[in-house]
Amino acid sequence: MQSFNLKRTAMAAMLLSAQLLSNTALAEDAQFWLNDGAASLNDSKKLVPNARKAKNVILFVGDGMGISTVTGARIFEGQLKGMDGERNKLSFEQFPYVALSKTYSTNQQTADSAPTMTAIISGVKTNDGIISLNQSVARNEPSQSILNANKVTTLLEQAEQAGKLTGVVSTARVTHATPAATYAHISNRDWEANTNLSPAAVSGGVKDIAAQLIDNFGAGKIGDGVDVVFGGGRSYFLPNTMTDIEGTKGRRTDGRNLAQEYVTKFGGVYVENQAGFDAINPATATKVLGLFNPSHMEYEQDRPNDIAGEPSLAEMTGKAIDILKKNNKGFFLMVEGGRIDHASHAGNAYRTFKDTVALSDAVREAVSKVNLNDTLIIVTADHSHTLTIGGYPKRGNPILGKVVEPGKTTPTLAADGKPYTTVSFANGPGYHINSPGDAVYNESIAAGRVVDMSGVDTEDPDFHQEALVPLSSETHAGEEVAIYAIGPKSYLVHGVQEQSYIYQVMKDAFGF
Repeated sequence: MQSFNLKRTAMAAMLLSAQLLSNTALAEDAQFWLNDGAASLNDSKKLVPNARKAKNVILFVGDGMGISTVTGARIFEGQLKGMDGERNKLSFEQFPYVALSKTYSTNQQTADSAPTMTAIISGVKTNDGIISLNQSVARNEPSQSILNANKVTTLLEQAEQAGKLTGVVSTARVTHATPAATYAHISNRDWEANTNLSPAAVSGGVKDIAAQLIDNFGAGKIGDGVDVVFGGGRSYFLPNTMTDIEGTKGRRTDGRNLAQEYVTKFGGVYVENQAGFDAINPATATKVLGLFNPSHMEYEQDRPNDIAGEPSLAEMTGKAIDILKKNNKGFFLMVEGGRIDHASHAGNAYRTFKDTVALSDAVREAVSKVNLNDTLIIVTADHSHTLTIGGYPKRGNPILGKVVEPGKTTPTLAADGKPYTTVSFANGPGYHINSPGDAVYNESIAAGRVVDMSGVDTEDPDFHQEALVPLSSETHAGEEVAIYAIGPKSYLVHGVQEQSYIYQVMKDAFGF
């Protein structure tokens, strides 16, 4: 393996290579592992820190992508390809620098996406539910003047001020917490459209998140507007008198058509389906707003069935880069795999893993389109989930299957005489107590694991993994998440760091 201080072609070739082993019998013996370790050590000795200033920074956020999720997705991807899942690597796992990020917020041990993304994008930790404001602001604060006095500056805003192009890409609503934190400042992450504002917030002059994407930029404000916005959340931008391409009415009652305002104010174009996306010519496009679903975009598993057609995360990432890289001053791009989080909340590991693989594909696409000598790429998560990988399954056992131990051909039985899966959640809707098709907790039935999964296909995309504690929605988890980095100043990603440190690395790379 060559040094990581290389131009695009050599590094891209390395990352684009599958690096997967055949599913035939592996010639693993003591010498195999000694040789494998020696090769890795040799590669490490060739690392040359790139201390150059970055022209571009791309931040990937796998929402809810904890370390166990990365492990499961790695195995999942390899097994889908008929390869050795355990030896597989996702694209970003091949980056040379890795660290751990402490994800607690200023008021909670286990945080949500609003304060965690605020820390990542501004360098300031804050309270749960708060977007790009400091921790002195209480959730639901209704005074715009108080919000203005406690704003924190985001890296996207700094990039706008420096004349760089900027982009926000997400499979969630672009008004959802993670993408919103790049451009909005608000005391409740749920205030995505004007109809979501509290009466007090309306009286206090608070602008909703969708409106801030338009109103926070332009003449007399910051920069000239976010140049590329791809994601979901169309209904939050449209008036309730309008029906969109998929038959859904807009949510706004203030008469504003923010999609049209984006086009009028910034001189851009607006698209809302796959055909419109495909028609965008990166060579001539300047400002582009693409909203591909009334709410969140589809899970990768379900994307082919979308009514109007949706581009993949990799497609959106690639086109965003092609548009943004025309600027000689460089760009900042944030890409979120937003539905990794949603699948885990639903206790559905299949979609959790598949959307994580989709994020990996998007990272691979980015690597193929930039020069890693002048582009810093960071991949991280805002927080983790309670997904866990347990039991003692044999090597190559389906990651979504029931535990089958080495030397066995039938599932291992728990103390209750029933099989159990390798992947489970500590809490959530997968508390199976009625029937395989009913994951809703029923208080009238005594607590316990009474479903026999012997005849249940746990690898089915719609299967919801078992959970220990019955909740309507699985929760986030509080342990550290990983940071993966490559490119200029990526060597600064090391050790165990506060989540706010990620901003410092990106800021330093840009020279701000």
